[in-house]
Amino acid sequence: MAGSSRNDEDQKIKTCLWFEGDAEEAVEFYTSLFPGARTLEVQRYPEAGPGETGSVMTIVFELEGRQFIALNGGKVPFRFNESVSLSVECDTQEEIDRLWASLTEGGEEVECGWLKDRYGLSWQIVPRVLKELLRDADQQRVERAMQAMLGMCRLDIAQLEEAAAG
Repeated sequence: MAGSSRNDEDQKIKTCLWFEGDAEEAVEFYTSLFPGARTLEVQRYPEAGPGETGSVMTIVFELEGRQFIALNGGKVPFRFNESVSLSVECDTQEEIDRLWASLTEGGEEVECGWLKDRYGLSWQIVPRVLKELLRDADQQRVERAMQAMLGMCRLDIAQLEEAAAG
């Protein structure tokens, strides 16, 4: 924010992710995937808290300059679902392949660049070039790129560009 005295650890709006007890493991995994990712703060349950005294309650962490909160909220009927996902725009096929392989390990491939990781969190691993292909002035190129995307799980830049070109 221009003219703000807030530091980077004081992001006003953060996404909170509810885990059943494996928030620490999840944060270690997520921060291992993105260069410069880091843990900012760990809070532990006090004696008065619903969790085991001294166990991790929340972890504030940062991925690509965005902050998230991982909460060990316990076992409740809440589950991640596709209505909320983390979308990652990738510049290269190597980045897509690396993230895809890591995030689907213990998780599952879905479709159109979507996957679920081992914790059930949905991700979209999308090549940045896809936006350009789908905004092309030539509607036929857009249609061909869209049809190619709809037939893929892990998105392939070369195949998308080849499809758009006809």
